Amino acid sequence: MLLALLLAAGAWWWFAARELPVLTPAQRAEPDTETAPSVLGIPLPRSANAPTEADPAPVRDGISWGHRAGLHKVPDDLHLKASAAYVVDQGSGRALLRKNDGAVLPIASLTKLMTALVLTGAKLPFNERITVTDDDVDRERHSRSRLPVGSTLTRSEALRLALMSSENRAAHALGRTFPGGLPGFVAAMNAKARELGLKNTTFVEPTGLSNLNQSTARDLAVLAAAASRHALIREYSTTPRHEVRLGRRTVRYNNSDRLVESRRWDIHLQKTGYIVESGDCLVLNATVAGRDLIVVLLDSTDARSRLTDAERIRRWVVGEHEAPVHNVSTRAHRSPRARIREQIGKLRGRHRHPSD
Repeated sequence: MLLALLLAAGAWWWFAARELPVLTPAQRAEPDTETAPSVLGIPLPRSANAPTEADPAPVRDGISWGHRAGLHKVPDDLHLKASAAYVVDQGSGRALLRKNDGAVLPIASLTKLMTALVLTGAKLPFNERITVTDDDVDRERHSRSRLPVGSTLTRSEALRLALMSSENRAAHALGRTFPGGLPGFVAAMNAKARELGLKNTTFVEPTGLSNLNQSTARDLAVLAAAASRHALIREYSTTPRHEVRLGRRTVRYNNSDRLVESRRWDIHLQKTGYIVESGDCLVLNATVAGRDLIVVLLDSTDARSRLTDAERIRRWVVGEHEAPVHNVSTRAHRSPRARIREQIGKLRGRHRHPSD
């Protein structure tokens, strides 16, 4: 008994006397992760672990590449939140607004405009049914989808969902079932980019989930103009809502861009996009004050600000307000119903859908 007590006392003395490492509060709060990748010594977000709209960004990795480079601090006359912007009048070819329009940035689901352009040019049968497989599941960002593995839908339905609702599995399935598979589809995307003269545009996959799909606001304006010449792309991208029959259930999809139903807008083509590296993006082809405009907004601070930026541009072109442009989106101009929708949007924004 005495021996046991002596051994226990010795063990307690050894444990209490040994020197333990002391962690600072910052070290205690920091998760145990690998060193972030870098290019020329500049830290970049980890693509594989980067949060998506379905997984809100933590403080450490929640900074877009445009914001990390300070592009959002560049002043512009309209006080836009976007880090890069380009507005061109297609009738005259004149650029009405430029902001960091040559900066190469990730473009998220704006990629799907090129996906649609390649598919429409390939003349594939749009009534042919394709099946979503395990290969179409997002293993990198774990983004959500309402198309379960095994779902079968026509190529036409898949393209509509990819454009209007930014459905990633649909876009991936379209590329996977292309002649030559994904490698052949990506090669066709980049060949089309060269054909259009997009010198600063690169694609590695058809959804936009990769941060290596990159372009500039100026290049995207050319891409949007090319896409807007196809009636099918115009129709599918601006469909307000669509129902798809999946087995025994019917799934309803809504457009990811709320502006398509706004009475103030006459939108012919649109595409939204988001991954953490790109920030919130938007491309529009719309008639504003009788002018056929292409509007490109890259790396807005959130989904609301990309819509606010677009509305500032519309009001500026129309000339509705004599007040300074930075005041056009104040509460005085919004109805009570709009404010209620805004609050609902904030609640939904906490659980954002990936990449739209």
